[in-house]
Amino acid sequence: MGKILVICGDIWHTTEVVKTGFSCLTDFFHQMTFVEDAKDMLVASDLEQYELVICCKGNHVTSGNSTPWFEEGVNELAPRDLEAYVRNGGGFLSVHAGCSFTETNASEHIDKPCREYIDFVGCRFISHPARCPVTYHVVNREHPVTAGVKDFCERDEHYQIEMTADDARILMESTSATGQKMPAAYVREMGNGRLCALIPGHILPVWQNPEFQKLLVNAMNWCMKKQEA
Repeated sequence: MGKILVICGDIWHTTEVVKTGFSCLTDFFHQMTFVEDAKDMLVASDLEQYELVICCKGNHVTSGNSTPWFEEGVNELAPRDLEAYVRNGGGFLSVHAGCSFTETNASEHIDKPCREYIDFVGCRFISHPARCPVTYHVVNREHPVTAGVKDFCERDEHYQIEMTADDARILMESTSATGQKMPAAYVREMGNGRLCALIPGHILPVWQNPEFQKLLVNAMNWCMKKQEA
């Protein structure tokens, strides 16, 4: 099994939750490298050693530093490098916080790479209501990512997002009493690689849900081409 890079940790989403959540996946966990300060720890060439890159990180440098992660002329690893990695055959999985990017800064050197990341992942974060019971419903049961996954409900942040990718195949939707129906899982094929986005995952009980664990495992295998499209 190939090596897996997990990029995680921002002021709203702790590395501890992500790492503990992935520790339940014993077949994968020993292959994972966890990086929080991706701005200073990673360069584009580092990606070549990994079969899969997983982003569980919002647009903050670390859990103690709310400075935007991507800044034009500052980062050694840029969104265009992530896209090139996927188009050249890599796998990319965005989980929860990895789908929380939005253009909220006034400076072009911050907005531009943020927009590039949004275009790459395929969605723009709008907002979320207070944590509440969120139901995740499978709408495409034929895809390998959702194979064997049943609908489930957990207290979570119900992300309200805008899809920006025309080629995304939506596999799951989410509903709650306080938010509109939203995409909850989708996939894209880019060049020779694959990208999957999973929206659930703010608190540890979501990660410990057996159905979410099935979804994670399926998504990881699909992104690494262990399963057919």
